[in-house]
Amino acid sequence: MDNFDKWKGGLYGLLIGDALGVPYEFHAAKEIPKYDQIEMKPPSGFRRAHSGVKPGTWSDDGAQALCLLDSLVTCGSFVLKDFSDRLIAWYLDGAWAVDGVVFDVGVQTGEALNAYRAGDNPEKCGLLRPDGKGNGALMRVLPLALWHKGANRELVLTAHEQCLITHGNICNQVCCALYCLEARFLLAGADVVPALEKAVFVLREIYREMPVYEQELEWSIRPDGTWIGNGSGYVVDCLRSAFMIMEHAVSYEDAVKRAIMLGDDTDATACVTGGLAGILYGFGNIPDRWYEALRGKADVESLIQRFSDP
Repeated sequence: MDNFDKWKGGLYGLLIGDALGVPYEFHAAKEIPKYDQIEMKPPSGFRRAHSGVKPGTWSDDGAQALCLLDSLVTCGSFVLKDFSDRLIAWYLDGAWAVDGVVFDVGVQTGEALNAYRAGDNPEKCGLLRPDGKGNGALMRVLPLALWHKGANRELVLTAHEQCLITHGNICNQVCCALYCLEARFLLAGADVVPALEKAVFVLREIYREMPVYEQELEWSIRPDGTWIGNGSGYVVDCLRSAFMIMEHAVSYEDAVKRAIMLGDDTDATACVTGGLAGILYGFGNIPDRWYEALRGKADVESLIQRFSDP
């Protein structure tokens, strides 16, 4: 498996996981179909979330991730204003949404982007709800790890910064930083557990000079404990759910199905998990039927080409 196969697997793993999870969102785990029935089109009789959305359509998770990658490729670095402007283009005009249709916007995200439209500083918009700890920044951050070639500390600080426009709480920043380091070490060829151990070690080293962040890592994320999650929209639970699944999954398909079977925020959990699983197992391990069913691929391929051959 070459590095580009891992890279492409990460991006499509995120998008396909998101799209696969869309119709199952808001359902309790006990309401989710059986493992072998989880597909882009749920079994007959299942009450789909977002019933007007065609199967194979990614949600706000995937669209915001593509906004981030587009911004990185265009600017050659992370520029908060440019990224914030692209999120506005998604929010108002459907940029990077399939068919240009925005059908799911988190409450905190909507409030933050409306404040930005009204002229507020993007560094402050994500703190309109100071205790807001939804997974809205985590679900979109993977392209940063796929794109970034700098030092670990630079990756961590940029992971923090991309949160600010919508989810500025330090807890969100720490989750995104740890996730990006895990993705980086998977890209480098490490297996799940060694990559996680290294990610935690590196983050602790970086946070020695950032005591507030260090405290958040140890008290909220609890990296020395067993990774257990329930598939909710709380950013720590979403992160822990993904790590829990990745420790036990045996393939990309297995990982995203396990994510959806947790219920609740199925698209985000499968998106966050699917990005890591796509890196670990590679693009070639993603089922052809899901890749073929994914809508909007032409635009994604165009963006991949820009990334590969700037």
